[in-house]
Amino acid sequence: MKKLVLLFITFSLITFAQNKIVINADLGKDTISRNIYGHFAEHLGRCIYDGFYVGDTNKVIPNTRGIRNDIIQALKKLKVPVLRWPGGCFADTYHWKDGIGEKSQRPTIVNAWWGGVTENNSFGTHEFLDLCEQLGAEPFISANVGSGTPQELAEWIQYCNFDGISPMSNLRKKNGREKPWNVKYWGVGNEAWGCGGHMSPEYYADVYKRFATYMQGNSNVKLFRIASGPYGDNYNWTEVLMKNIPLNLIEGIGLHYYSVIDWNNKGSATNFTEEQYFKIIKLALKIEEYIEGHSKIMDRYDPNKKVALVVDEWGGWYDVEPGTNPAFLFQQNTMRDAVLAGVTLNIFNNHCQRVKMANLAQTINVLQAVILTDKEKIILTPTYHVMEMYNVHHDAVLLPSTVISDSYKYGNEEIKSISCSASKDKDGKIHISLVNIDSNKGKDVQIEIRGQKISSVSGRILTSQKVQDHNTFENPDKIKPKVFTNAKLSNNVLNVQLPPFSVVVLEVK
Repeated sequence: MKKLVLLFITFSLITFAQNKIVINADLGKDTISRNIYGHFAEHLGRCIYDGFYVGDTNKVIPNTRGIRNDIIQALKKLKVPVLRWPGGCFADTYHWKDGIGEKSQRPTIVNAWWGGVTENNSFGTHEFLDLCEQLGAEPFISANVGSGTPQELAEWIQYCNFDGISPMSNLRKKNGREKPWNVKYWGVGNEAWGCGGHMSPEYYADVYKRFATYMQGNSNVKLFRIASGPYGDNYNWTEVLMKNIPLNLIEGIGLHYYSVIDWNNKGSATNFTEEQYFKIIKLALKIEEYIEGHSKIMDRYDPNKKVALVVDEWGGWYDVEPGTNPAFLFQQNTMRDAVLAGVTLNIFNNHCQRVKMANLAQTINVLQAVILTDKEKIILTPTYHVMEMYNVHHDAVLLPSTVISDSYKYGNEEIKSISCSASKDKDGKIHISLVNIDSNKGKDVQIEIRGQKISSVSGRILTSQKVQDHNTFENPDKIKPKVFTNAKLSNNVLNVQLPPFSVVVLEVK
């Protein structure tokens, strides 16, 4: 009788709770690719130089062949799976042979896209691939289609990947690298609809096919070719590419999307109102609509989901910090960005059947960076901590979940206040990532886990006193994950209390 009463009480709580989640622990089938947690490093502002790379003659900042040791140590904790380079808009002006060989002999160029600064090419193919090896990350190279040629790209691939005797492999060996790197991921241009050439989708589809035809893999590596895809809701671009490009010539289509209130008045990264917070998060949530729209088109041409949707640029975009070069896109990172990252990654996880890679823009000192530097100092941003907390989802099995949430309202608008994704790792542990979007109110959430008996729960939380809070070089640990104790387990039901604007990751087993 007591058991029946308890079951009735539990059922009643689940039925009438305002915020409730049901997770089916025995129905998972799709894997969340670790590459969803990828990053992006462009030759832009202080991302490469004074970010990743300080030069191999620097005696002040500890480095390995010019790459900062503290950056490597920090990013290893994120388990960075894949890193995209050299752009961005910069990619379609970059000629890779300028960045190999003796550094004193490398030609300088002007970075016309990002401030007109002189690029000395001291960070090139060897340095980037050394960086990826130090990180344990897969390289993702965006090739020059806008001002390059199929031959230039074919030679770059041969330089990186061919193990036999050839002009390019001989050149690689001459430059000090005996064995090939076997680079798998290659982007065929960047934003071909804009800075990559202002092409129509029909024209780009033909250009893509021409380049892809001459991109040759080998027995050691099968190339993963990623087409320059649409921005936001440009569904026609995806339609044309899927219709015109044979499936044997393409492995992925890129999608770019930034959360921006107004391109002409983006607003401060730190001094923002609740209205601006609400608008940015509402914009961030739009990416689910875009993923579903592009996936629906792709499903018609590719029902077996051979072609991946690759969100290779995403994040929040605000005005630069006062006193910094406007072309360098340096912005701070607050709890607003932690919430933005949390909800976006939950969306990617929940759409892992089609989304196989994503690349946050950008890793260091640019846009929604995970690390900021100031000479020998570095700070880890709230976004960094979210990506570190979420790395439990890497290559785990997505667990289907149903979320019923109340609304976060501002004026006449409203959005759901609770975001969630869940997965089961190879050891059978379940991880649940939760975000309370509401900037004013805490939320009580009840989570029923079906299909697996649960005996314990633990967790971590990221939050702060104000949503505008951020880490500084004077106070680098103002925001960092803490142990979360407001999750109680009873009869396979979790009762969770989420503070306002918080990100929580639970582990249940």
